Amino acid sequence: MDHKNLEAWKEATKFITEIYRITQNFPQHELYGLTNQIRRSAVSIPANISEGCARQSDKETIQFLYISIGSIAELETELLIAQNLGYTSNIDEIMEKLIKIRSLILGLIKYLKNK
Repeated sequence: MDHKNLEAWKEATKFITEIYRITQNFPQHELYGLTNQIRRSAVSIPANISEGCARQSDKETIQFLYISIGSIAELETELLIAQNLGYTSNIDEIMEKLIKIRSLILGLIKYLKNK
Protein backbone atom coordinates (compact mmCIF):
# COMPACT_ATOMS: atom_id res chain seq x y z
CA MET A 1 0.00 0.00 0.00
CA ASP A 2 1.50 3.35 -1.05
CA HIS A 3 0.94 5.89 1.72
CA LYS A 4 1.09 8.79 -0.76
CA ASN A 5 -2.20 7.61 -2.27
CA LEU A 6 -4.07 7.59 1.05
CA GLU A 7 -6.43 10.47 1.84
CA ALA A 8 -5.52 10.21 5.53
CA TRP A 9 -1.83 10.79 4.74
CA LYS A 10 -2.59 13.62 2.30
CA GLU A 11 -4.86 15.44 4.77
CA ALA A 12 -2.44 14.96 7.67
CA THR A 13 0.46 16.26 5.58
CA LYS A 14 -1.50 19.37 4.53
CA PHE A 15 -2.50 19.89 8.15
CA ILE A 16 1.13 20.27 9.23
CA THR A 17 1.40 23.53 7.27
CA GLU A 18 -1.46 24.99 9.29
CA ILE A 19 0.14 23.90 12.55
CA TYR A 20 3.39 25.61 11.61
CA ARG A 21 1.51 28.81 10.74
CA ILE A 22 -0.31 28.80 14.07
CA THR A 23 2.74 28.05 16.18
CA GLN A 24 4.97 30.62 14.51
CA ASN A 25 3.10 33.26 16.52
CA PHE A 26 3.65 31.52 19.86
CA PRO A 27 5.95 33.28 22.35
CA GLN A 28 9.66 32.83 21.71
CA HIS A 29 10.16 31.23 25.14
CA GLU A 30 7.89 28.36 24.00
CA LEU A 31 10.04 27.51 20.97
CA TYR A 32 11.60 24.48 22.67
CA GLY A 33 8.50 23.74 24.74
CA LEU A 34 4.92 23.73 23.58
CA THR A 35 5.70 24.96 20.05
CA ASN A 36 8.11 22.11 19.43
CA GLN A 37 5.82 19.53 21.02
CA ILE A 38 2.81 20.60 18.93
CA ARG A 39 4.84 20.45 15.74
CA ARG A 40 6.28 17.04 16.61
CA SER A 41 2.82 15.64 17.35
CA ALA A 42 1.47 16.96 14.04
CA VAL A 43 4.39 15.54 12.05
CA SER A 44 3.99 12.21 13.84
CA ILE A 45 0.52 11.68 12.35
CA PRO A 46 1.48 11.25 8.66
CA ALA A 47 4.92 9.89 9.58
CA ASN A 48 3.35 6.92 11.36
CA ILE A 49 0.89 6.38 8.52
CA SER A 50 3.77 6.15 6.06
CA GLU A 51 5.86 3.98 8.36
CA GLY A 52 2.93 1.63 8.89
CA CYS A 53 2.36 1.30 5.16
CA ALA A 54 5.99 0.28 4.73
CA ARG A 55 5.53 -2.69 7.05
CA GLN A 56 5.06 -6.24 5.82
CA SER A 57 1.76 -7.11 7.44
CA ASP A 58 -1.61 -5.47 7.89
CA LYS A 59 -1.29 -6.10 11.64
CA GLU A 60 1.87 -3.98 11.77
CA THR A 61 0.28 -1.31 9.59
CA ILE A 62 -2.71 -1.14 11.93
CA GLN A 63 -0.40 -0.76 14.92
CA PHE A 64 1.22 2.33 13.36
CA LEU A 65 -2.17 3.73 12.38
CA TYR A 66 -3.18 3.51 16.04
CA ILE A 67 -0.01 5.38 16.95
CA SER A 68 -1.18 8.12 14.55
CA ILE A 69 -4.51 8.20 16.41
CA GLY A 70 -2.55 8.62 19.65
CA SER A 71 -0.64 11.53 18.14
CA ILE A 72 -3.95 13.17 17.26
CA ALA A 73 -5.13 12.86 20.86
CA GLU A 74 -1.83 14.31 22.08
CA LEU A 75 -2.08 17.19 19.62
CA GLU A 76 -5.64 17.98 20.68
CA THR A 77 -4.47 18.26 24.28
CA GLU A 78 -1.52 20.47 23.39
CA LEU A 79 -3.70 22.78 21.30
CA LEU A 80 -6.17 23.14 24.18
CA ILE A 81 -3.28 24.03 26.49
CA ALA A 82 -2.05 26.62 23.97
CA GLN A 83 -5.53 28.10 23.77
CA ASN A 84 -5.84 28.18 27.58
CA LEU A 85 -2.51 30.02 27.77
CA GLY A 86 -3.76 32.56 25.22
CA TYR A 87 -1.24 31.61 22.52
CA THR A 88 -3.99 30.93 20.00
CA SER A 89 -7.70 31.47 19.81
CA ASN A 90 -10.65 29.61 18.37
CA ILE A 91 -9.20 26.23 17.60
CA ASP A 92 -12.57 24.81 16.54
CA GLU A 93 -11.63 24.67 12.84
CA ILE A 94 -8.34 22.93 13.61
CA MET A 95 -10.10 20.42 15.86
CA GLU A 96 -12.60 19.68 13.06
CA LYS A 97 -9.72 18.90 10.72
CA LEU A 98 -8.22 16.57 13.32
CA ILE A 99 -11.58 14.80 13.65
CA LYS A 100 -11.65 14.36 9.86
CA ILE A 101 -8.11 12.96 9.81
CA ARG A 102 -8.94 10.61 12.71
CA SER A 103 -12.03 9.42 10.85
CA LEU A 104 -9.99 8.70 7.71
CA ILE A 105 -7.43 6.72 9.72
CA LEU A 106 -10.13 4.76 11.54
CA GLY A 107 -11.71 3.96 8.17
CA LEU A 108 -8.38 2.64 6.94
CA ILE A 109 -8.00 0.52 10.09
CA LYS A 110 -11.50 -0.90 9.59
CA TYR A 111 -10.69 -1.70 5.96
CA LEU A 112 -7.47 -3.49 6.89
CA LYS A 113 -9.15 -5.48 9.67
CA ASN A 114 -11.91 -6.65 7.33
CA LYS A 115 -9.62 -7.60 4.44
